[in-house]
Amino acid sequence: MVRLYGIKHCDTMKKAFAWLDERGIPYEFHDYKKAGVPREKLVAWCKVLGWKTLLNTKGPTWRKLPPDAQDITTQSQAVELMLAHPSVIRRPVVETEGGHLLVGFDPAMFESFVK
Repeated sequence: MVRLYGIKHCDTMKKAFAWLDERGIPYEFHDYKKAGVPREKLVAWCKVLGWKTLLNTKGPTWRKLPPDAQDITTQSQAVELMLAHPSVIRRPVVETEGGHLLVGFDPAMFESFVK
């Protein structure tokens, strides 16, 4: 089973949903804007991927943050920011049964990652 974490109405998420649906690949979806992401999950993702990989610094939520909130230098600061503003987490975050993680949507990467 594949689990997608993201925000339902995000254009990138829509591409990921469509890609999976077209191939008949079953998945579970966790909307972290509505349901949040547990701190333990964010910390685990950061340990595997690095907090800089998870932080979406190109989106509107990031751009609206004051400069002091954008001054992230540690994993702890990044996790706190992602808990307070789930929209700054890149999407999708894809988790497979084996615990493997992929961030973002790229059809070629999905092809090799999601089976």
